[in-house]
Amino acid sequence: MQGIDVVPDSQRTARPSDLFWPWFAANVSVFGMTYGSYLFGFGISFWQATVVAVIGIIASFALCGVIAIAGKRGSVPTMVLSRSAFGVEGQKVPGLISWLTSIGWETSLTITATLATATVFDRLGWSSGTTTKVIACVTIAAIVVICSVLGYHTIMKVQSVLTWVTGAFTIVFMAMTISHIDWAAVSALPAGSIAACIGALVMVMTGFGLGWINIAADWSRYQHRDASNGAIVFWNTFGGSVAPLVLVVFGLLLAGSDEKLATAIPNDPIGALAGILPTWILLPFLVVAVLTLISGAVLGIYSSGLTLLSLGIDIPRPAAAAIDGIILTLGTIYVVFFAESFLAPFQSFLVTLGVPLAAWAGIMCADILARKRPYDEVALFDRSGRYGAWNWKSIGLMVLCSAIGWGLVINQFSDASFNNWQGYLLEPLGLGHHGPDGWEGTWPWANLGVIISLALGFVGHLVLNGGTIKQQEDRA
Repeated sequence: MQGIDVVPDSQRTARPSDLFWPWFAANVSVFGMTYGSYLFGFGISFWQATVVAVIGIIASFALCGVIAIAGKRGSVPTMVLSRSAFGVEGQKVPGLISWLTSIGWETSLTITATLATATVFDRLGWSSGTTTKVIACVTIAAIVVICSVLGYHTIMKVQSVLTWVTGAFTIVFMAMTISHIDWAAVSALPAGSIAACIGALVMVMTGFGLGWINIAADWSRYQHRDASNGAIVFWNTFGGSVAPLVLVVFGLLLAGSDEKLATAIPNDPIGALAGILPTWILLPFLVVAVLTLISGAVLGIYSSGLTLLSLGIDIPRPAAAAIDGIILTLGTIYVVFFAESFLAPFQSFLVTLGVPLAAWAGIMCADILARKRPYDEVALFDRSGRYGAWNWKSIGLMVLCSAIGWGLVINQFSDASFNNWQGYLLEPLGLGHHGPDGWEGTWPWANLGVIISLALGFVGHLVLNGGTIKQQEDRA
């Protein structure tokens, strides 16, 4: 089973269009509809939220497409490829951030699936207590781990099947709930400020493409060496964004029409959507909803296992997946049985890790676009090779971007008080004031730090490492 080693040419048989299947299957989940409620939480109108969703979704998955180019050039997983920018040992710094992000994503998907199971069972009049949640949690986690252990080729086959099944049922769900849309209520929602729109944009980018960007090359490393870079970017972007674009807009229509639904979504996203369906279709809805969440979790845990190996953990890939599976299960148990809210810790987690991940993404995008030749695949595993052991300029840049970014984001959630240290640059820059009742002003809620961290990482890497990249590529 392929680990982080170089994929041999004999196995590089995929075409750019094959990238559509894993990206579409992982993002066609009805969970995307819940973002309608989250976006309205910023106090913006339907049209503002729609524009934000279109820009944020497409732009964030396009960034994934740029990262995917590196997979074709280097034949190894994403975080191994980042050794070119950070050094063979220095890569462990962003690698740890990547691993934590992947663990968080797959755990959040498992949490959502577990909560949905309990809610649907309750509406069906079946057992919905602690025992049901425990069984659902363990079963879902086991399925995710088993699928990820089977590897790339099995996952690609499963994802292609799930694409048709989940896509078809999602259309059925939309057809059955379209009568709940009240256009008068939706269109009456007042417009929000520019700062609110930027905050919503950051959340969309972090919740969609940027949430996957650290694994984007894991699937493209099986592409033919002569595959078109433009085609790779297109199929990543199209596959990842086409379903969320439809789902988020439809979710906006539902949430804007029903205040009760919008209020229920944060604590149990899929269960809240199930509440507007007739009882007879709840069981197939649950099956398909859980399958779509599992689809995303499988991609996450497969890649988080690869990232764990890239950190220098010398174990087989299946063992790495098992370790992540245990962490996933424990995290799900904590949120399902002990946490008071699902949305608050989730969003706070996304923004916090989104800042350094955005810095890494900016650095990697700049690195990929600046390079004109394939990677030296041997040097990616040799600390004395052309990429060196540590690139302190890149590491320092990532730390600096993160420090600036964290100073420009805030923790917006009372039950995630562990992140109250953020936002320390807002008052000095005149962008807001922290009063006795919390942050005052509009810009603190925009979470500018994520976008600024990404932009600074991109520009900074070209300035600091442009010469280094040329020297590396000229080295025989």
